[in-house]
Amino acid sequence: MQERLQKVLARTGLGSRRHVEDLIRAGRVQVDGRIAELGQKVGGEERILVDGKPVDIALDTPARPAVILYHKPVGEVCSRSDPEGRKTVFTSLPKLRTGRWISVGRLDISTAGLLLFTTDGELAHRLMHPSQEIEREYAVRLLGEVRADMLERLIKGVELEDGFARFTAIEESGGSGANRWYHVIIKEGRNREVRRLWESQGLTVSRLSRVRYGPIILERGLRPGKSRPLTFAEQQQLYKAAGLKPPGH
Repeated sequence: MQERLQKVLARTGLGSRRHVEDLIRAGRVQVDGRIAELGQKVGGEERILVDGKPVDIALDTPARPAVILYHKPVGEVCSRSDPEGRKTVFTSLPKLRTGRWISVGRLDISTAGLLLFTTDGELAHRLMHPSQEIEREYAVRLLGEVRADMLERLIKGVELEDGFARFTAIEESGGSGANRWYHVIIKEGRNREVRRLWESQGLTVSRLSRVRYGPIILERGLRPGKSRPLTFAEQQQLYKAAGLKPPGH
């Protein structure tokens, strides 16, 4: 059985299918010593190089893409390496025999909580794309008085430096005085968006944790710095949320 080259390479974890198509257009992919063409099909026996490095595609025994949930602690950065020597989220992830982990979005160094990683570049791309409107839910501890008019503005939307933004839901979840907890939902993943929305109302976020990404929930029992694979049912739900056909058993 043959498959399109861009689909096969995206599945290995090189990136989204669109990114792989850009690599092919740029002449950075070779198949059996020749520059690859967009739409070209491969059967699994070919020698494929990307930027001069071999890629193992093994079409005859395709593995189900891996997806894991990681509980990011405060203090870790979401890059593969850090010039300042800080610990990265990739340090604690399980080792892979083939492919590489792709992060589904990012969390800033001061934010904890749920991060998804997958070996399926197309899945990662779709989960992050604004058109899918995947819900992200956060638990937020605020310093300052939260008034009803502030919450109303945050639901209707406010103008930030990079455009219009809003929470689709805000729910009070405990605390007292000037130290209250809220759960909020957004449908995009702009840099520090949750913090900036609250700051637009003169409030300070003292703790922030992502507790849900689409249908996947961070359970209390998973300690910071630990990961677990998604169950088969969770993986099926995630693919459906991304608008993709779920992989088989």
